[in-house]
Amino acid sequence: MKLVVIEPLGVEKSQFLSMAEEILGDRVELVLYDTKVTDTETLIERGKDADIIMVANLPMSEEVILGCHNLKLLAVAFTGLDHIAMEACRAKGITVCNCAGYSNAAVSDLVFGMLVTLYRNVIPCNERVRVGGTKDGLIGMELEGKKFGVIGTGAIGSRVANIASAFGCEVYAYSRTKKELPNVTYVSLEELLSHCDIVSLHVPLSEETRGLINRDRLALMKKTSVLINTARGPVVDSEALAEALNEGKIAGACVDVFEMEPPVPQEHPLLHAKNLIATPHIAFATKEALVKRAIINLNNVKYWLEGNPINVK
Repeated sequence: MKLVVIEPLGVEKSQFLSMAEEILGDRVELVLYDTKVTDTETLIERGKDADIIMVANLPMSEEVILGCHNLKLLAVAFTGLDHIAMEACRAKGITVCNCAGYSNAAVSDLVFGMLVTLYRNVIPCNERVRVGGTKDGLIGMELEGKKFGVIGTGAIGSRVANIASAFGCEVYAYSRTKKELPNVTYVSLEELLSHCDIVSLHVPLSEETRGLINRDRLALMKKTSVLINTARGPVVDSEALAEALNEGKIAGACVDVFEMEPPVPQEHPLLHAKNLIATPHIAFATKEALVKRAIINLNNVKYWLEGNPINVK
C-alpha cells in the first residue's frame, strides 16, 4: 500500500516519520511531501499511484480525486470536509476519514484570546505604550457577568460554554442537538442574538448554516455586542458584518475564517471594518493540536488497513 502525504501537516518530518513507524510499521510505502501546491496537475502527479492520500485543508477537487486512479482511502487531517469533493469520493467508493477532536483546546483558547484582546484593547494599548502613551481612552471591559451565547454545542462549542461559565458569564446556547451542559440555558437563535453580549459561532458549514448570520440576524444583536467566528467563513455574510461594524450596529468582531483560505484578498470588506480582530485561520494551528491530528490520522489509516475503519464520513 502506498501512502502519500500530499501536503505538509505542520509536524516536523522526523517526528512524523517516527509516529508513522510506531503506528503503521512497514505496512505502507510512505511518500511525504513537504511543500504545498494547489494546481490540479501537480496534485494528480503526486497522488496518481497512491492507495491512501493524507491531506489537511488543501482543496481536493473532483478532477484531482478522479485523477488519482488507485485511491482507496482519503485520510483528511481536518474536522470539516467542505474542501473535499465528497460526491466524487462516494462515486468511486473511496473511504473518507476525518480528524474530529484534535483542536478542541486550540480553538477554544483562541476564542477567549481574541475576545480578551478586543475587550481590553490590547492591540491599541500595545501601540500606545510604544510611543510613550497611556491608557487614556482605552479602558476595557470584563467578561464576568456578560451574557455569552454559543451557537453550536458540539465538542468545541461545549468547551467554550464551560470556559465562559468559568469566567463568570451567563451562558446561553442554540444548537440543533441539545446537551446537558452545566450552567447553560438553551434558547432560540433569535433570542440568543438579541439577548447576548458575546456570540461565538461553532457550527459546521452546510447548506443549512451557509449565511446563517446574515444582515437580518445581525440586526437583532445589541449595539454593544461582539461576534466571534472561528467556525467557517461562509457561515457569516461578510458584507453584512462589515456594514454592521462600520455603522456601529454591533461593537466588534473577532474573525479567524473567511470564504477562502488565506491569503485573503486585500479588498475583502472585513479587512477594512472597524473594531475587528482578524487572524489567518489559526484557530486549529498549535504545535500540540497538529501532533494530536497526525496521531489521529495515522490511526485512521491503521484501522482502515485492519478492516475496521474509524471516523468514516
